[in-house]
Amino acid sequence: MTTMFWIWMAAVVVFLILELMTPTLVFACFVVGAAVSGIYSYFYPEAYYWQLGLFIGIAVVLLPLTRTLAKKITKPSPQKSNVDALIGKVALVTKAIDPDLGGQVRIEGEIWVASAHEKIEENVKVKVVTVSGTKVHVEKIKEGEE
Repeated sequence: MTTMFWIWMAAVVVFLILELMTPTLVFACFVVGAAVSGIYSYFYPEAYYWQLGLFIGIAVVLLPLTRTLAKKITKPSPQKSNVDALIGKVALVTKAIDPDLGGQVRIEGEIWVASAHEKIEENVKVKVVTVSGTKVHVEKIKEGEE
């Protein structure tokens, strides 16, 4: 076997290890390109330029295809976490909310500083609209919305 064949196979192993370490499918293109170039070098050991051309050509062609495949395979996490999970939750007003001074609400056992566009009395159920830092912006729950 020729030296170029083993060089290409070593490149396959290196690119495969890099692909396993990164979840992007970018190095998979290089794995396939190096494998095809390695097989080509086995039959035509002196055609260095063709081997390199095959490697580059295959990698360039597969790169956009694998990116499309990677986007189809990966899905965004539907589960919200941290403060983003509070948006849409029902809260109970524990201290009356004034549009200028604010107030407090209890969301899942935690007390939050709250603001609203209108005055809301104590013991009224509200819905969290946005979260900004340590303050939630709420609005009254309409009839039948709860």
